Amino acid sequence: MDRAEQRITVYASSSNALADSYYSAAARLGTVLGKAGVDVVYGGGGVGLMRAMADKALEAGAHVHGVIPGFLNTVEHGHKNLSRLEVVENMRERKHRMLVDSDAVVSLPGGSGTFEEVFEVLTLKRLGDYLGPVILVNTNNYFDRLVGFLEHAVSERFMSESHLEMWSVVEEPEQVFEAMDSATRWSSEARKYAAVR
Repeated sequence: MDRAEQRITVYASSSNALADSYYSAAARLGTVLGKAGVDVVYGGGGVGLMRAMADKALEAGAHVHGVIPGFLNTVEHGHKNLSRLEVVENMRERKHRMLVDSDAVVSLPGGSGTFEEVFEVLTLKRLGDYLGPVILVNTNNYFDRLVGFLEHAVSERFMSESHLEMWSVVEEPEQVFEAMDSATRWSSEARKYAAVR
């Protein structure tokens, strides 16, 4: 698929209290996505890693679509300069809208909201309801323990070995497209193997 036809979902933190390296990586991701000409969809916030990514994606020419619940406009301050800001009723609708027609998910570091999004898309992928690559941008080794926890779930037989192929980890934002291209192709047939036997 031509990059310009791709729609990439980005998960990211709204925190304004992080080390500079996190904002730098988020900005670099935005530049990478923008230069590739993809459509970007994210949580719509105008703060934290969300803003750093969105600003640079817009600057590099991307169409950036934000999705934010109305009540969060006062917390995450919906970004005012997006190509489109979609205001929805609640978090469930936000997460659903962010994945509609999504070709891949890229997650920057984040807190409980980002973890929830990552686990939801992995669950959907395990069930064959989401088929795109899921890429974790491991700035400052942030996702090491999360990946270790998932690997532990496999070793304890709560997940199978094949489920280790549901995500990829990159150290630098510039590696996301290579990771997408080399990710294991997924099928709705995965549903048949979702349960560990």
